[in-house]
Formats: sequence, structure tokens, C-alpha cells
Amino acid sequence: MAEADAGIFAQLASVPEVIVADAAQLDAQLRAATAPFVVRGLVKDWPLVQAGLRSGRDARDYLLRHRRDRPFTVSVGAPGGDGRLFYDAAMAMNFVTVQGKLPEVLADIDKLEAKGDPRAVYLGSVDVHDYFDGLHQANHVDLGERKPMASIWIGTATRIAAHNDFPDNLACVAAGRRRFTVFPPDQLRNLYLGPIDNTPAGRAISMVDFRAPDFDAHPRFREAMRHGQTVELEPGDAIHIPSIWWHHVEGLAPFNILVNYWWRDTPRWMGLPQDALTFAMLAIRDLPEDEKRHWRDMFDYYVFENGDEVVSHIPPEARSVLAQLTPESAGRIRAYLLRTLSR
Repeated sequence: MAEADAGIFAQLASVPEVIVADAAQLDAQLRAATAPFVVRGLVKDWPLVQAGLRSGRDARDYLLRHRRDRPFTVSVGAPGGDGRLFYDAAMAMNFVTVQGKLPEVLADIDKLEAKGDPRAVYLGSVDVHDYFDGLHQANHVDLGERKPMASIWIGTATRIAAHNDFPDNLACVAAGRRRFTVFPPDQLRNLYLGPIDNTPAGRAISMVDFRAPDFDAHPRFREAMRHGQTVELEPGDAIHIPSIWWHHVEGLAPFNILVNYWWRDTPRWMGLPQDALTFAMLAIRDLPEDEKRHWRDMFDYYVFENGDEVVSHIPPEARSVLAQLTPESAGRIRAYLLRTLSR
């Protein structure tokens, strides 16, 4: 049975808030964080935030002054939709993806806002440096020695299903309002994930409708709620979401802009764990149980435990990929996998 929207979020704990006075204090908080936290007003002085506080149209005009003349990828929901970018009844996407220049896209959002049309129009994960000139220089967070990817998310009132990301994330509300609902990584089994290959944006998403959870179909979601936290962010506020924490994101205003920063503590030349999981589904998941037990032991031995006994009996110069990874050995592994997969 579905429960009311307000009741769901009222039952969740609030994401903790911290106060930071400068970049050094933010750096310390990020280094120490093992769970999400909110910083109110972190980017309140951004010119983009100030434009958005005046009006959605002023925020759109500000973006247009900095945009590059190139096509943007836009997700567009069905007319009269409720902003949820998800699957349809046949498990295809309930939105279409098109290309458009930013002036035309924002003009369409102008018209939808004037008519009160709730149709989803969403520009997701747009690289700030590739698609805008000067926007980053005037509106950015000092993250010290980190080398993050800076992305901007622009759209109407949308709902993005719970998912997780591999990098750490600092998300800053530049216009409109956002509600984030987060869950620890161990709530994987209670979020009822959908396919890992047929996804709206590359990551498996929760099949639970957070606005109206069906507890008959998803009874374990009640347990997830015991561990969930939620927060509504105003323009200038920011939230840090550590790597692999689940997060459900809603744009609550008719027009919303988010700027986020992703970074990894591990080198970029390391592979993505998701790729290993997908390959394991191909090679291991459907083996007989006794063989799966063997490969589980192999993964523990070589990957998860990776103790000294793995290589202590092998001369250092002969350990090859069993030695500590380097950019060169990572490249050899990739080349080996490409040869193997192409057979």
C-alpha cells in the first residue's frame, strides 16, 4: 500500500550539518567524513546563486552569458508527467533524449514554467569546463589538492531514483531547491535495485517510488528507511555524499541548478569496480555452486584479503600483475582483458 509523500520523509532522520569557515576546514571535514553532511550557505556568494535568488529567468540568463555554442544532451519527459525520470511499464525509459542548443532548451523551460507544466526537462552531468566559458572561474569551491570533475545539472522539477556513484561527491545547490535522501552502502538489499545494464544514466537504480512506496512489493524498504536520512537544500547549500552511498535526488522548484564535484582518492588509471562486477556476472554467477565456492575463495585470496602469502614465494621481479599496481601494469591488465574478451 502507498503512503503519503510527506509521511515518508518525515519518518527519516536529518542529514547532519557542519559549519566550515574556510577551505581548510572544509578539507578537514571531507577527509574525516564517513557519512554525508550538509554545509549551509557554502556557495551563497556565487554570482549564479545570486542570480537564481532573483528569479529562475535571471539564473537562465546568467548561464546563457557563459555557454559555449554547442549541442547539449537533454532528457525530456512525457507531457503531464510528474518529473520522475524512470522506466515505463515495459522497462524502457519514460523519457526521450535529444540534442539542443542551450538558448532553445532554456526558452522551452521558460514556456513550461509560465504554463505551470510539470514536464521533466533535464540536462544531467554537463561538464562545466567543456560547455561553459568562465562559469567555473566565477562559481567554484576550493577543494585544495583534489582534482575533481565539475558538472552542472539543470532542469525542471525532477525526481532521480536512488543510486550510488563510485567517486566522492560534493553537490551545491545553485538555484531552486533540492531534497537529498541518503542511505548507507549496506542498504543495497533493501533498496530493490533494477537492472545494471538497462539504466537511465549508467548506474542501477532503486525501483521504489519514494513519493509513494509500495510496501507490499518492496517490504524490505521499511528497513532501509530506518537507516535513511533526508535534507532539503536551499540556494547556496551543499551536501557531501561519500563514495558508494545511495542517494535519491529531487528538484523541488520549477527550475533548479546543481553544481557538483566528483573526485577519487584512487588513481584514475585503476579500473572501475562496476566493470569487474559485470564481468563476474558473465563468467561466474551461473556456474555450479561448488565452482562458485572455489571462485569466491579465489577472489578472497587475490583481491579482498590479498595477504603477503600471495606473493611472498615469488621473486619480486617475477610477480607481474600480482605486484602492487602501477599505471604500466594496469595498462597490461587492460590489454590482456581486451584480448580475452575479443575471442
